[in-house]
Amino acid sequence: MSAYQKTGYLLGLLAAITYGMNQLFALPLLNAGIPAFSVLFYRYLLAIPVLAVIMLVKDVSFRTDFKNLFTLAILGILLGISSLTLFQSYGFMNAGIASTMLFVYPLMVAVLMILFFKERFSWITFGALALSLSGIWLLFKGDGETSLSLTGTVLVMISALSYAIYIVGVKHTDVKTMPPLTMTFYVLLFGMLVFLCNMAVTGSHDMPRGWFQWGDALCLALLPTALSFLCTTESIIRIGSTPTAILGAMEPVTAVIIGILVFNETLSIRDISGILLIIISVLAVILSGTSAKAHAHKLQIKRKSEL
Repeated sequence: MSAYQKTGYLLGLLAAITYGMNQLFALPLLNAGIPAFSVLFYRYLLAIPVLAVIMLVKDVSFRTDFKNLFTLAILGILLGISSLTLFQSYGFMNAGIASTMLFVYPLMVAVLMILFFKERFSWITFGALALSLSGIWLLFKGDGETSLSLTGTVLVMISALSYAIYIVGVKHTDVKTMPPLTMTFYVLLFGMLVFLCNMAVTGSHDMPRGWFQWGDALCLALLPTALSFLCTTESIIRIGSTPTAILGAMEPVTAVIIGILVFNETLSIRDISGILLIIISVLAVILSGTSAKAHAHKLQIKRKSEL
């Protein structure tokens, strides 16, 4: 495996881990009565200037053509819809359940890649998906007695599908040739418009109050937003949509670990089993990338020897 690919896998893991911190910073704001669209508005609003400053320091151009700008607008709206519907689902079901259900999106990515881009679906990929979904199911916090909200479930499925289309779109449109910083900057900029429109329609707006809430909003903007989306973009470009999506299964693992360390939650045998299955699935994806690269290298050597 090349250093380029190794970095892609590491960035995919980093994207998943930082995105798994969503609840850590978002729930205190939501529990304080701030509406989801207001939380998300400030999440994106605070992340955009951070990316702009990094671009200026690294001398990364803001310039792009109209075609790419149109594509970026669609991707940004998809990402905004995904964030908004996920946060809205928290009002209809437990946030842990909603966040766990979201991880049907790797399966959606795999299906989209097969249907529209004729991607070869290997048994290793299938096995990794099955393991990760099984692990996520074990981490599912339902008690078997509480029925899930239909509205909440629909919102989570919309969130997962929007995010899956976004991931595929990053890989299979011309924007993949753009600097990841530039792409992420415009995606967040257009994504913020979703929340502005929502606030305009509802006619309501609330903002964080006090240094603690503003600190939560800033952390939400920096870690699960700017850093996570930037790493996701770079990972998709380096290793592809499906592996990046499967690596995202580390997100609920992060959420469980945060629950133990921060909120004093206990770790059951079921939780441990789920985490192990997810880690095995992630390792399978990484090792399959290594073996595929080695196989391709062997074929290349063989062809050269035959010439």
